[in-house]
Amino acid sequence: MKFETPATTNPIDQGKVIGQPTTRIEGPLKTTGQAPYAYEHHDAVPNQAYGVVVGSAIAKGRIASMNLQAAQSAPGVIAIVTAANAGKLGKGKYNTARLLGGPEIQHYHQAVALVVAQTFEQARAAAERVDITYSTTEGAFDLGSSRDSAVEPKDQMEDTLHGDFAAAFAAAPVQLDATYTTPDQAHAMMEPMASMAAWDGDHLTLWTSNQMIDWSVNDLATTLGIPKKNVRLISPYIGGGFGGKLFIRADALLAALGARMAGRPVKVALARPLIFNNCTHRPATIQRIRIGAGSDGKITAIAHEGWSGDLPGGKVELAAQPSKLLYAGENRRVTMRLSTLDLPEGNAMRAPGETPGMMALEIAMDEMAEKLKLDPIEFRIINDTQVDPTKPDRPFSQRHLVECLRTGADRFGWSQRPAQPGTQRDGRWLIGMGVAAAFRNNLLVKSGARVRLNDQGTVTVETDMTDIGTGSYTIIAQTAAEMLGVSLDQVVVRLGDSSFPVSSGSGGQFGGNCSTAGVYAACVKLRQAVAQRLGVNAEEAEFVGGEVRAGGKSMPLRNAAQSGEIVAEDSIEFGELGKKYQQSTFGAHFVEVAVDSATGETRVRRMLAVCAAGRILNPTSARSQVIGAMTMGVGAALMEDLVVDKRLGFFVNHDLAGYEVPVHADIPHQEVIFLDETDPVSSPMKAKGVGELGICGVSAAIANAVYNATGIRVREYPITLDKMLDKLPPMI
Repeated sequence: MKFETPATTNPIDQGKVIGQPTTRIEGPLKTTGQAPYAYEHHDAVPNQAYGVVVGSAIAKGRIASMNLQAAQSAPGVIAIVTAANAGKLGKGKYNTARLLGGPEIQHYHQAVALVVAQTFEQARAAAERVDITYSTTEGAFDLGSSRDSAVEPKDQMEDTLHGDFAAAFAAAPVQLDATYTTPDQAHAMMEPMASMAAWDGDHLTLWTSNQMIDWSVNDLATTLGIPKKNVRLISPYIGGGFGGKLFIRADALLAALGARMAGRPVKVALARPLIFNNCTHRPATIQRIRIGAGSDGKITAIAHEGWSGDLPGGKVELAAQPSKLLYAGENRRVTMRLSTLDLPEGNAMRAPGETPGMMALEIAMDEMAEKLKLDPIEFRIINDTQVDPTKPDRPFSQRHLVECLRTGADRFGWSQRPAQPGTQRDGRWLIGMGVAAAFRNNLLVKSGARVRLNDQGTVTVETDMTDIGTGSYTIIAQTAAEMLGVSLDQVVVRLGDSSFPVSSGSGGQFGGNCSTAGVYAACVKLRQAVAQRLGVNAEEAEFVGGEVRAGGKSMPLRNAAQSGEIVAEDSIEFGELGKKYQQSTFGAHFVEVAVDSATGETRVRRMLAVCAAGRILNPTSARSQVIGAMTMGVGAALMEDLVVDKRLGFFVNHDLAGYEVPVHADIPHQEVIFLDETDPVSSPMKAKGVGELGICGVSAAIANAVYNATGIRVREYPITLDKMLDKLPPMI
């Protein structure tokens, strides 16, 4: 189905099932332990063996020698995979060639061997006996010292140079020039990277934890040098991903290689330290922001320059990207530069680009508002724009940022915020409020599905879409139920299997909108087939209450399948709408904090998010997504920091004991408001994404609240007490 003109009225607009708060249909399976995760397909194939990955002990250099004799003679060992015996590996699109290192080493804990044994304990013990000597070379591990050698990543995004920034900034009566830093961060999802591989001749089946099925099938086939049709990837349940499972990782490739060498199924799970150093992470950034404005508060010049680092051939973190679109201003400069670092791979993590970018930009907006003696909300409203600032003829499809800010200010009690920092106390605690805008682009990705109707009136949906804890099963079921006029308990949803039609997958917060739009397209085709079977006009037919009504007659839906199951398959394609309109999601975050006036300890007291993200398909799961994102924003603001050993080139705190994330005691009451918005330009669902919007701006709102509480402006995340202790106002 081509979606080239905005949708008007369609069955989704009935809102009988779609848009209703619905508990997760797979919830009982997960809470009772019946939903199998990647490492838990114990009965899928017999005779399973276990593999343990050996990671490099150096960050850069070569393997001088590898002695496997002791490991091979250990009890239960079946096979040991290394680069020397794995055969030629192709280079997949997403850097799969570096998943097995040797003899060259590109980063610390790069996989260099897989030991396969009868039991996990035997494999782990034998892996300890792999004897490797290395020859190290000097590496680059510090973004700050590598900044001057950074280059423009033209394959990602060219510089945005609009107007004459330098002249406009120099002429501006009010100016800000500040630099902000964000650290490396880990996904820290609950389910580890895990896979099980089994070969049947030259056909591979891989049970894994993966967000993007089709991407990974392509990459795995290319890496192994086999046809794509010979690879089946299965990932029905995923225990969190946050972007870290967009691509195949060492567990998947080595499980496949290990199973091929061992001649039996092999399962591999990465230990937590390997996940932190072997897999991807959010890279650190340095961001310089300059804003010039007139005395009326209108921005006349804005520059946002960002630096990040990655392995050779890697990608830049697009942290400056929000400044292309978020605020008005005739003259702007937006640039990003990439340094080569020999640290583990930097890549997508929840709202890549916007999350670290908004951590800086939204502090800068508060700093500028203070210089202008304006309320931070009013300053943002003054600089709202309904068009792309660099392309005035390209409007936003929907942009309700101002409404988000005003709605949130009213609900949160913003009028009670003290304008003078450090003036509100509750005993020994300094109290402050902060705000930040939220912004994340709405991406449109082709997505397909297959829908079946049987003679019992049961509707089955099949698509390779994944559910990473986001509620995909439920919103897909709601879509099919709405389109075909049946109850949710008459819908069966099957996900995460490459034998199903290719979907958008779960990433970039496009999964919910695009995957349901693909199901919508398949349901339209099924409605047409049903109408033809029943001999009625498809355009006139209504699908309501398990019946098809047309021409004054009413027939049970199941009657259409009495002569055999009806199957329909289609995909949604979005045409040129993405070029005609700028499609984005917006929101506002409000936070109240308390800072201990003696220790600098920061406690978040209240949080509110107001979101404008098109039709909310399921308010229950959408709220869950937003409060989860808000929680991640608290972690990014106050505690998360992958500390780099700049001598040896690895992340020191590479487990959940050393890498701090928020726990229940850290998180207060969180409130979420969804504006009543539909966006007919986005898709037939008139929805957008919301799971990544919920983190964008949160950390800056906390930083701004800390400043309001203490008068201390911290520009280096995370905002730990050591950065405030010597600046705290005297205790009363």
